Amino acid sequence: MPNRDMEKIKLIENSSELGAGTRGASLGVDAMKIASIKANSKYFTNYSIEILPDNNDLLFHDIQYTKAKRIDGVIENYELISKTVKQTFESGKFPIVLSGDHSCAGGTIAGIKAAYPDKRLGVIWIDAHADLHSPYTSPSGNIHGMPLATALNVDNLEHKIKDLSEELDSQWNRLKNMCGISPKLLPEDLVFVGVRDTEDPEDYYINKHNVKNLAVEHVRRNGVREVSEEILKYLKDCDMIYISFDVDSMDCDLVSYGTGTPVPNGLTEQEAGGLINNLLIDKRVNCFEIVEINPCLDNKQNKMAETAFRILESATAIIEKRG
Repeated sequence: MPNRDMEKIKLIENSSELGAGTRGASLGVDAMKIASIKANSKYFTNYSIEILPDNNDLLFHDIQYTKAKRIDGVIENYELISKTVKQTFESGKFPIVLSGDHSCAGGTIAGIKAAYPDKRLGVIWIDAHADLHSPYTSPSGNIHGMPLATALNVDNLEHKIKDLSEELDSQWNRLKNMCGISPKLLPEDLVFVGVRDTEDPEDYYINKHNVKNLAVEHVRRNGVREVSEEILKYLKDCDMIYISFDVDSMDCDLVSYGTGTPVPNGLTEQEAGGLINNLLIDKRVNCFEIVEINPCLDNKQNKMAETAFRILESATAIIEKRG
């Protein structure tokens, strides 16, 4: 039976991969469960877990909107995850969200703000990608490249490469206005860590708003403790903080290619895990999410999931100790 510390935490399994461009991210949570068995861990029996419907059957249907693929299903996922995250806070628990692709994070952010609409939110985005595209700027139309744009209420029309139909624009606005709050995040309250694969529209937004981006080299040179202190000091005016950890922030050659969009020259497992642990000591951090584990693409059997599970287990222990 869970002890009192374990009862403070709720796992939310959100295996939607509707926003991804490659298939397999929906298997990421199960791959971590296999990793836990290999590690002789009782992690997934120690905590209450809510498994959300994923609507991944839509992957078998024709794409209706090529500029924002499967946006109808993503809207449903946002509605579901935001409601679940809000209810988790209302029950006094810390939500740890285990998701398929990174589009899900937009729904998580909506849920945090729905629970605490009057509090200022900081977001720490540990990722190889900025995920700042909109349907107006995205070259692929994959919504896992758009979650921060939904939170920031960004169209970035200065760099648009496409026009949207009235119907699609309406759908996009539903994502941006999820839970009736828009924007949910200010650019000065966003911190990127490890972002190194961006495109011109994203670079334009980052430069225009001077979004803080801590490169891998910065983390390596200064160490995870100093960098975590730098981030938390930068977010000093925020009342609460959400950490979104995309496993592609880690170096694909050192760790694994088991993620949808691997990028070289990333963080090591020790750097990613150490940074997350140091950040979680701050009690303003009230939600943690892991995304984009794809065992179908893993070139080292199940190594990405095994790595992510070690980081997850260690991070959870920090949350338990916070009291």
